Formats: sequence, structure tokens, C-alpha cells
Amino acid sequence: MTEQKRSSNDDRSDNFNPNNNAEKASRDNRANQLNPNHPEYKRSK
Repeated sequence: MTEQKRSSNDDRSDNFNPNNNAEKASRDNRANQLNPNHPEYKRSK
């Protein structure tokens, strides 16, 4: 079998699917960047 290349739309769909781990990771990343008590907050500025 050949592996199909994922499109950017596939990645976008994963980020909006609440049953997918990518969606949770995306939410966590956003929350960390907006949290002034988290080290990522200072890095994103």
C-alpha cells in the first residue's frame, strides 16, 4: 500500500474535531500562549 499525503484541509479538520487529540493539543497550545504565568507566553511575544 502507498501512503497518501495529507492535505492542509485534513489537518484543519483534525484541529476542529473534538474527538481528535490534535484538537486538544491545539486548545492547550493556545491557552498556554495566552496564559501570562506560562513560559510560552513570554516566548510568543
